[in-house]
Amino acid sequence: MIPHYVIYWAILLLICAFAFWRGRLEERIAAGACLAATIVTVWIIPPVALRYSAMDPAQLAIDGAMLATFVTIALRSERFWPLWVAGLQLTMSTSHLMKAIDSDLLPRAYAAAAVLWSYPILLIIFVGTWRAHRSDRRPKPRSQPA
Repeated sequence: MIPHYVIYWAILLLICAFAFWRGRLEERIAAGACLAATIVTVWIIPPVALRYSAMDPAQLAIDGAMLATFVTIALRSERFWPLWVAGLQLTMSTSHLMKAIDSDLLPRAYAAAAVLWSYPILLIIFVGTWRAHRSDRRPKPRSQPA
């Protein structure tokens, strides 16, 4: 069986490549932010025995930076997909608050809340990139002389 992190990295790299190849600036920024956050997370993640046993301030900082990035994209974009991504990132960021409030929160529940939404975020970036590319390829209607 393929480990879940291999599947995640494959999905992440494929979607980032697609966004950099066919996406507009906002898709490229979102995909690049996801890639950067994943790399930084791998560098700072605690050992398995300690992971998700307590609120992780470094992970909170990364998720906060991702939330700020996605909200900024959403506020500047004319597209709808960034709102979904910002909302899902808010859910992920809130998981840290839940663990800080209730230290007895099971590590598996904390991990699921903090990580699970990464997949839908990547899927939304993929769909946003695909739709942007498709709309850019459509012929523009000519204006009629008055």
